[in-house]
Amino acid sequence: MVFILIGNLGIYAFAVAVPGYLLPASVQDIVGTGATTSAANLALITMVGSFAAMIAQPVAGLVSDRTRSRFGRRAPYLLGGALVGGVAMIGLGSANSILLLTVFWTVVQISYSFTQAPLAAVLPDRVPESIRGTFSTFAGLGLSIGATGGAVVGAGFVSNTAAGYLTFGGIVLVGVVLFVVFNPDRSSKGEPREPFSSSTLLRTFWINPARYPDFAWAFLGRMLLSLAYFMVTGYQLYILEHYIHVGSLDEAASVAARLSIVTVIATIIGGAVAGPISDRIKRRRLPAVAAGVIYTLGLAVPLVMPNVTGMTIYSFLYGLGFGSYASTDMALMSEVLPSKEEHGRALGLLNVAVALPQALGAGLAGLLVITTGSYTVLFPVGIVIALAGSFAVIRIKSVR
Repeated sequence: MVFILIGNLGIYAFAVAVPGYLLPASVQDIVGTGATTSAANLALITMVGSFAAMIAQPVAGLVSDRTRSRFGRRAPYLLGGALVGGVAMIGLGSANSILLLTVFWTVVQISYSFTQAPLAAVLPDRVPESIRGTFSTFAGLGLSIGATGGAVVGAGFVSNTAAGYLTFGGIVLVGVVLFVVFNPDRSSKGEPREPFSSSTLLRTFWINPARYPDFAWAFLGRMLLSLAYFMVTGYQLYILEHYIHVGSLDEAASVAARLSIVTVIATIIGGAVAGPISDRIKRRRLPAVAAGVIYTLGLAVPLVMPNVTGMTIYSFLYGLGFGSYASTDMALMSEVLPSKEEHGRALGLLNVAVALPQALGAGLAGLLVITTGSYTVLFPVGIVIALAGSFAVIRIKSVR
């Protein structure tokens, strides 16, 4: 539990700091400060990288399911992905064009997909169902603290992105190494293995929703809630700069760092309460649905209060909802998996429900901003999407 928190902390610190702070700063350094120009180029880079991750995640799960080594099924990919991703992060720091940013960001996304998918499979692989809510709380706290801590630290590197990329690449590597060293898996040598074929690879991207409806609803719920999240947080610096009008990008980064402190407090509260309660009352859906509703309320605040106070209230409600959802999401997902033999593949496919919204959220948000010339529209659209995600979770029948 301790080391899943540390591992997730590193991965999600990177996942927020780089696309949320360092990439926007790098884009603006290259193309200038125009609101629509920056948004369009950031959308392009994010979409390409996210589509690559969307493909890599289930492939990583499929390959790790079938790997046989004395270190277990997951460890080789955890370490290999973190190492290659770290090298690509150094490349990001030296990129001086939109093309190079896109190339290195895509390599980073693919590499870390081969770390993230096997790490997610640890829960159904090795954790008893009776304590998955508590384990998910630790994993969710790592996710939540990493995400908000990544925002605070990432804001400090807006003026020195090369050092920022190097720092977060190192954080991911250290977190993964600690997890593998202190939680060695059993050898997978000699275990039976399903033969690999081209049809197996194609099947990686498909689980029949008619046969496994709860998995389909869980996928849709995670995807829509993630989409609402990425539409706003992925453009937070630009929102503060062009919608809240706090000043320059550096000033926006400073405000964002303060907002992240509010978020991390709310995240810890939500995560520490929701996971253990879901174990006690033996319910997974209720905390997930409540989290979506809380986040929806948060999205409404900047519409009526387009100032730093409104963004502060949004940050608290977002953190409360995000912490609650993250602490129960892994437990909920682990109980709707269609195959006990292929946890990595199924969870890799579920991770597409996070990678795909990164691409769709960047593209949709960029299109809305370019079309309207304003960031205001992101909030009402996000509200509709988040409510739809909460409704999808309600539709799950096999989990209370």
